[in-house]
Amino acid sequence: MTMITGSAGDPGGRTADGAEADAAPTGGAGDGPGGAASGPARIATDLRACLGPLVRRLRQVKPDDELTLSQTSVLVRLDREGPATASELAAAEGIRAQSVCTIVNALQDRGLVARDPDPSDGRRVLVSVTAAGTEGLHGARRERARRLTAAIAEELTPAEQHSLATAIPLLERITRRV
Repeated sequence: MTMITGSAGDPGGRTADGAEADAAPTGGAGDGPGGAASGPARIATDLRACLGPLVRRLRQVKPDDELTLSQTSVLVRLDREGPATASELAAAEGIRAQSVCTIVNALQDRGLVARDPDPSDGRRVLVSVTAAGTEGLHGARRERARRLTAAIAEELTPAEQHSLATAIPLLERITRRV
């Protein structure tokens, strides 16, 4: 797993493979009010520079049998919205029907989705998530949560963990506003 080794005072740290981290230096007291390197604009820049790589790294490290992003997207949509036809999935995902058929075939081969006739129109085929598909979705989420938990436990002191926990409600408020 690639992790940033810099600290809050060293945001331009290095990843485990020696590459520079994606974060830019934080503005200091000499930046002055309203300056380009201070205030909400600088916080937004630093937050994006920090969270973007975190999300990408969580997505990059996959178990051998983890689904592709396209497969995951279709499976999540079926789990949330219920059974759909391939053409409905294609429209919702913004991709060609042929691409959806390829994705659904791969998911069906793994036992994660099923195709059944539409009870209201026997000419249509509905794709739905199987119990194994639901478990697969939850398993991938559990693995990401496990990796993030381990990183927090190994990299942060108890005081830093408390600071991070305190920031979460603030991040949630910002997320609702964006």
